[in-house]
Amino acid sequence: MIIPIPSLRKRFTIAITVKVKRAMHVGFKVYDPLYPNTHYFRRKAYLERGQKRSIKISLPVSPEELEMEVYDKKTGDDEGIDILDFKVIMMDEPKIWTTPEQQRFMEFAIQFAQKAGYVPSGFYDSPNNEFLFQYLPSIVDAFGKELITPARIHRKMPRVQISQRLFKTYTIPVRVAILAHEGCHWFLNTRSETTADLCGIRHYLDYGFPKIEAVYAATKIFSQYPDLVGKTQVGRTKDIVQFIDKYTLAQ
Repeated sequence: MIIPIPSLRKRFTIAITVKVKRAMHVGFKVYDPLYPNTHYFRRKAYLERGQKRSIKISLPVSPEELEMEVYDKKTGDDEGIDILDFKVIMMDEPKIWTTPEQQRFMEFAIQFAQKAGYVPSGFYDSPNNEFLFQYLPSIVDAFGKELITPARIHRKMPRVQISQRLFKTYTIPVRVAILAHEGCHWFLNTRSETTADLCGIRHYLDYGFPKIEAVYAATKIFSQYPDLVGKTQVGRTKDIVQFIDKYTLAQ
């Protein structure tokens, strides 16, 4: 079933409770119906027969219109799924603890993340030409071999190269988490991935983006390449999860 939501670029949380009549994987998608590859949330949950599940979906940014789809992952339809409750709860304005420059970067990153699924490759400047995103079909090394990284920032200037092939497959929150990470490399002048991870996740969470998508950004992306990432990424992921847990407890 598809639920239209007149989002009007507002900040809000969707609270939904579903019940299934038979065991199934239930899919949840929230997206802009006017443009492709614009998922604001995408997840599945396994429910046993008769089981209920309540979820909350934080949407700190939204387009003019949204649609939420709830469906059986196997069949693609909504037979056997009942929606018991559906609410839209407005979110407070975010409390951003950062420099004006970092905030401008985040705003630019969020705007780009919302349209990255359908705009062409090319160069994208921030409104005051302070930052530059180079949207490439894919990121390659000096020998033309594609790299697994979805984005990387220049060491001497605030220019981020972004893989269009990879970014088109991610949700908008995951794109934001990745760009926040790259921005922290620049602002903190650090090569440490862990330092950039925690800095970026803090900015991401301060805006109110879903915590589960931050974990997804740290795990799902790199789990596709276990031989190339290995124990280092496992350690980074644990650090991120611990940071998110501490952040949540402090709220």
